[in-house]
Amino acid sequence: MPRWKALPEELDPQVREFASQLRRLVDRSGLSIAAVADRTGYSKTSWERFLNGRLLAPKGAIVALAEVTGTNPVHLTTMWELAERAWSRAEMRHDMTMEAIRISQARAALGEFGPNGPTAPAGRSGGLTTAAPDEEGPRDRAQVPAQPRSGSGRAGKPSGPSYTGAPASPGGPGQGRGRRRTTVFLAGLVGALLVIAAAVLLTDLGGGDETRTVAKPPSAAPTTSAPELPAGVKCFGADCTGQDPENMGCGGQLATTASRATVGTAVVEVRYSKTCGAAWARITQATPGDKVQISADGESENGLVNADKDAYTPMVAVAAESEAEACATLTTGTKGCTTEQ
Repeated sequence: MPRWKALPEELDPQVREFASQLRRLVDRSGLSIAAVADRTGYSKTSWERFLNGRLLAPKGAIVALAEVTGTNPVHLTTMWELAERAWSRAEMRHDMTMEAIRISQARAALGEFGPNGPTAPAGRSGGLTTAAPDEEGPRDRAQVPAQPRSGSGRAGKPSGPSYTGAPASPGGPGQGRGRRRTTVFLAGLVGALLVIAAAVLLTDLGGGDETRTVAKPPSAAPTTSAPELPAGVKCFGADCTGQDPENMGCGGQLATTASRATVGTAVVEVRYSKTCGAAWARITQATPGDKVQISADGESENGLVNADKDAYTPMVAVAAESEAEACATLTTGTKGCTTEQ
């Protein structure tokens, strides 16, 4: 009886149950993995990935296994559909996690400039200084005498200390108000001069027809740091070009099939990992000597089918899954490429 490796702890319970059921079918049949691969048309390497939870088996492989082991394909296909949905949900959760990380990084970068951009020091507004309020109200507010109460015998004159605001200046109330009016007038004059100076800078006083362009202040420099990668993923984008997707941690649940095509008796696919920002080509149901190639944005990588009936290429960097194309050249001379799904 084969000795199976422990399934990954992060597997969805539905996928874990399905992988365990596949193991029980293989154990009950008494076949080795090599024999299962030979009878189903899928390579030994692929079945090792299917049975160890590293890759969800395609529906064709499940139907073939049911035939080999004498299992009802309807029941096995039903379990596969449930596992496939769980696998897709896991991919979606991972994509949402990566998106949240990127948003968090962007917010952190923008936070360096404050929520409302650079702010003026407290107590300044438009270049003019305003007095800070105290318990008696703003000090530069014009003082208005309180109206006499109804019934007062001294109409027209304030009764008692009915003034609010700052204490009277040594020169008397009239002189204090005169100084404040002068201060306000000068402040207004300075503000008007600043507006006129700004208008002069923004207009052309040379009398010509040319339009003077005012340079805009530089915007915040964009962040160039690579996104934070999950545990086990070792590359992103251009760093993945030429690398093995399995060794770099880009396969398994992090990869999806972007497009596929049938070329002769073989199936060629574009495998895409949004987490790694890269794609690669995979060929299955092939024969030794068949070739497969992935190409995107002028870059290409090649793979060759050896003893197994499948093979995959190294990765190329892509910004989107639609940029990549996989092509196969069979030993029979038949050629074909993928089409976007």
